[in-house]
Amino acid sequence: MDAKISVVMPVYNGSLYLREAIESILGQTYSDFEFIIIDDGSVDNSKAIVEEYARRDKRIKLISRANKGYSDTVNEGVEIACGIYIAMMDQDDISLPNRFEKEVEFLDKNQDYVAVGTLSELIGPEGDRINCLFQIIGHENIDNEHMACRGGAIIHPSAMIRKEALIRVSGYRKEFKQAPDLDMLLRLAEIGKLENINEVCFLYRMHPDSMGNSARAEQKSNAMKAVYAACERRNVPRPDFADDSNINPITTNDMYLKWAWWAFNGKNYSTSKKYALKILFKKTYTFEALKILILSNLNIIKLKF
Repeated sequence: MDAKISVVMPVYNGSLYLREAIESILGQTYSDFEFIIIDDGSVDNSKAIVEEYARRDKRIKLISRANKGYSDTVNEGVEIACGIYIAMMDQDDISLPNRFEKEVEFLDKNQDYVAVGTLSELIGPEGDRINCLFQIIGHENIDNEHMACRGGAIIHPSAMIRKEALIRVSGYRKEFKQAPDLDMLLRLAEIGKLENINEVCFLYRMHPDSMGNSARAEQKSNAMKAVYAACERRNVPRPDFADDSNINPITTNDMYLKWAWWAFNGKNYSTSKKYALKILFKKTYTFEALKILILSNLNIIKLKF
């Protein structure tokens, strides 16, 4: 009997966090799913890790072949999926146990919605809790954020999408290499509604060298291109975006400082202390790093008494 959900997870040199990602899917309270993992030409031991789990759990279907890139890989997974719902997943993130249960319940009850994500919490490379993302609730609010060229209104790997809707909008387009999810969600919003479940069911891992940082200029250019294409389809005026063609990657120290403040504001004081120390250990004694270290220590002491 076919499963109701098809989980699609592309993998490319993902061995560092792959076990956590796989186990978070296999540990879902809603168990009626197939788990399609496509090894997109990895040169590390990702394939061996997936094979190990596939021997234990027959829901895992491994495809391994030469590298084709993200969009082609996800489209391939969608094409062979047997479920009516496609659950997205990334190789380094964590789905909390009730994610699928909540998303299936929502889509079953709301036939006019084509996709649903969940609220998400940011974690660091080592899994430290940073803070809950400020996310948007309500279709119009989500679509407005996307049309303003602001991604993340739905955290893509937390999304569950109706397969027929995804096929109807022709899936992911590789000409939007750094923003295929934004382009896809804009097109989905033109045939149905989008929503976020107002509960944290997903842990989204941050990296200093993530694509969103190292290729910021290209990502912004692709996102603008996706919005302009949506404006043309919807016959609405183009927004006037600032020229970010010379946008530079954020330095590792700046990224750590941002995470430290986010963690502090989320009352994760041990995490904020950790990232302040990472900056100071590199002998970059900034006032901001010292400030967040002192404030974090004070709050850690306060919590002990």
